Amino acid sequence: MRSRFLTGLWAQPDFVRLWAATTTSSFGSLIGQIALSFTAIAFLDASAPEVAVLGASQLVPGFLISPVAGVWVDRLKRRPIMIVADLGRAAALFSVPLAAVFDGLTMYQLFAVGAVTSVLNVFFAAAYQSYLPTLVERQELLEGNAKLAGTASVAETVSFSLSGWLVQLLKAPGAVAIDAASFVVSAYFVWRIKGPEPEIVRDHEAEHFWREAKEGARVVANDGVLRSLAVAEALQAMAANALTTVYLLYLVDELGFSAGVLGMIFAVGGVTSLVGAWVANRGTLFFGGVGPTIAVASFLRATGALFMPLCMDNGWLGIAFLIANQLVTDPFWTLHEIHDVSLRQTITPERLQGRMFANFRLLNFGFAVVGTVLGGVLGSAIGFRETLFVSVGLMYVSVAAVTFSPVLKVRRPVVVGAD
Repeated sequence: MRSRFLTGLWAQPDFVRLWAATTTSSFGSLIGQIALSFTAIAFLDASAPEVAVLGASQLVPGFLISPVAGVWVDRLKRRPIMIVADLGRAAALFSVPLAAVFDGLTMYQLFAVGAVTSVLNVFFAAAYQSYLPTLVERQELLEGNAKLAGTASVAETVSFSLSGWLVQLLKAPGAVAIDAASFVVSAYFVWRIKGPEPEIVRDHEAEHFWREAKEGARVVANDGVLRSLAVAEALQAMAANALTTVYLLYLVDELGFSAGVLGMIFAVGGVTSLVGAWVANRGTLFFGGVGPTIAVASFLRATGALFMPLCMDNGWLGIAFLIANQLVTDPFWTLHEIHDVSLRQTITPERLQGRMFANFRLLNFGFAVVGTVLGGVLGSAIGFRETLFVSVGLMYVSVAAVTFSPVLKVRRPVVVGAD
């Protein structure tokens, strides 16, 4: 019966358990992402610089811990790291509604929660992205990433549809509890994965932390494709975080959008992201191969972001611009991410996967911190809308970095073995 109705990776129970874990945590995280920002803005009356500091608290610790995370993920089994990271994030986030109930919540606590989750996010992401190539065949990575991204898009649709109303109904700190609970459920599903991980052969006498960290950095720096992708993603992270720092302030404080209406608009992006994942899962790559797909998708997601600063009121025209942003940016963002991650997983040796992803995270975090500071400074100096335009301009610089690089020449990636 299973073979008739379930095909591909859906017929593999362990992949389905990983899918359930990531889908659940994605659902909660997207609600929590909105809720944590609204906790600062609406519940604690945070200013633009305070929102920027909150954003930095979710980035700087992860930036600092990335080299450590990469080395340890390549030394240890990945599944236990994922479970511990899930439970740690749940505990940190549960502290927010608990403190709010006793009228003790402060911005300093939000900064601390952001820092803890930032560190654990890095460990989980490096472990998860390195774990998938051990759970499925390298030739199945595109299918696996597409399925995971597709269901994450469904979770995005549901969570964004509910997030604004949950913030209003439960108050922002209460909605954060949903994010915390989702990590507990995610940990359970990861724990339920049955298949043993490949044994990691370690030579304890030869192990040297900084030598291993440098080896991970070299694999990114010396490979033209990985290096170009890293630079492009770092620039994109800077642009996205500059935008994220001010966009809620712009939409809520200046234009007067309510949390519920924004939640419904953002849910459109979940539907369109599902379309991007469906396209990526077709098996044939558009625009001549994986490299051109990444470049074109990068250009279109930046172009879609232009609609956000073009929104100038909370009437029907403003809503139309925000929906247009979701219709264009989100599907091409998903298409880009699926091919980008699958390409990196395919061309990187298994023993270096954790360090490769950690080095990408290191660059992304560093540039994201710069973007967060830039967003806070520019938002106060030149205005929120003008800062959004600057952010979109930086996105086009990221497009150039990947377009004029060896990535564009990649049609089908060469599968690399474990060594």
